[in-house]
Amino acid sequence: MNGKFGEKEVTEIPEFDTSKYGELVSYSPPQDYETVEQTWVSRPFTLVTVINNRRTHRNMYVVSEPVLTDFEGDLMQRVYESLKVFLLECDVDFNRMNKELILYNNFLKILEVYGIDLPQVSFYKIWYYMKRDYIGYGKLDVLFKDVMIEDISCDGADIPVYLYHRKYTNIETNIKFEEDELNMMILKLAQVSGKSVSSGYPILNARLPDGSRLEATLGREVTTRGGTITIRKFREQPFTPIDLIKYGTFSAEVMAYLWLAVENNKNIIIVGETAAGKTTTLNAISLFIPSESKVITIEDTRELTLYHKNWIPATVRETFMGQEAADIDMYELLRSALRQRPEFLLVGEIRGKESYTLFQAMSTGHTTFSTMHAGSIQTAVNRLLSEPINVPLMMLSSLDIMIIEVLRHVGRKRVRRTEIVAEFVGINAATGDISTREVYKWNPVHDSIDKTGTSNVLDGIMNGRGWDRERLNKEIEDRKAVLQYMLDRDINDYRDVTSIIRRYFEEREETMDIINEDKTLILEEHEP
Repeated sequence: MNGKFGEKEVTEIPEFDTSKYGELVSYSPPQDYETVEQTWVSRPFTLVTVINNRRTHRNMYVVSEPVLTDFEGDLMQRVYESLKVFLLECDVDFNRMNKELILYNNFLKILEVYGIDLPQVSFYKIWYYMKRDYIGYGKLDVLFKDVMIEDISCDGADIPVYLYHRKYTNIETNIKFEEDELNMMILKLAQVSGKSVSSGYPILNARLPDGSRLEATLGREVTTRGGTITIRKFREQPFTPIDLIKYGTFSAEVMAYLWLAVENNKNIIIVGETAAGKTTTLNAISLFIPSESKVITIEDTRELTLYHKNWIPATVRETFMGQEAADIDMYELLRSALRQRPEFLLVGEIRGKESYTLFQAMSTGHTTFSTMHAGSIQTAVNRLLSEPINVPLMMLSSLDIMIIEVLRHVGRKRVRRTEIVAEFVGINAATGDISTREVYKWNPVHDSIDKTGTSNVLDGIMNGRGWDRERLNKEIEDRKAVLQYMLDRDINDYRDVTSIIRRYFEEREETMDIINEDKTLILEEHEP
């Protein structure tokens, strides 16, 4: 065999012909279960079925993949062993060339060397597992490809993997890992993330190539049921204000209020418990930032996606024992960011000494948005004023708006809602405490977000811009109309949403004429 890759190679991988050979996968639920939903994640290789137990009424997420015969299983193991040698002999650049084509062509070469003429069904079944295990994420690969999944959680060896599904919330799967298999998966995830994990330092915090956030522990050093994997999937298309209105997290009126606040450089903190949607909201409202403004984002793991050219995304760097490079935490990144004269500063989450610097930035005129863990306004204020954050009370008055996000049940669904939108209105002279005013509040009876008070923020914008009350109300109504226009026409791509917001900012009257006449706005072509 000539080890030089590129001679007689296939340039396009042929698809499996289901019309000729039938489906590779099928699934029927066992007795006492009924099918709730069945979808192809990657036809004809991976089928997902959500089934429900008639007795316990609990759902289960079942992944179906091609079943190998004994011959196919043995051959696949031999191919795996040979593939290691073939790939080492190939003269390839894995960073520039198509990995799938490289793998496929070497698979063909191995079969040629063995002199095996495989039936099409067997060929594609083995090819599926090769691609899944070498290029994908093994048993977890189908979960990465299912767009309905937000979180993946493996709690130990021989324990079912659990998911957070957008439709079915927490749900058990039929996927399990044996202990050695689980440790190998953790090592693979560390490798593709460019990080290291070992029994000496068994905790892994990393970002996967697709942007997903990974937390893992190796072996039984710190987790007694074996290694663990927690993956918060990265969404390539971030949620937009239109998505959050569509799902009921915000109303169009509240989003129009936030649009006006962002445009007029008001400081905002989004507060909530784990998985309440804080970062999702932060990303959505950041699309209201004027297009030419300089934006810097600072995060532990990259989650924010903006459609702004003048944007610097920064993430922390963690090092491990024995490495010479120093840690670079959020505090250092924030100090560096302030020297770069940002107009908008977005911090993924405040929890320590970086909070003091963030509030200093607010006090000196930088517009800042951030998130923090807390269950209420008072809890958030107590955290900000206490160890380890210790923001001085006077600095806290620089904050303009606090949004409280919650997970609640509406009917039988678990949904994310904006519970309270409050404004910070200064220091109470009588008590010496910070004063807040509730502007909007979620009504659980009607599942609506109602206005409950007047807005100092809007009054300040009105006075600062020289508007009267009629002009202020028209600004809110016009923004509501733009948001409703996008909602009605299902315009929710973050690039399209940003383009329309930019167009409204630059050509307000023309844009409103088109919307009021129910004509079609011509959208910009997406930039790469």
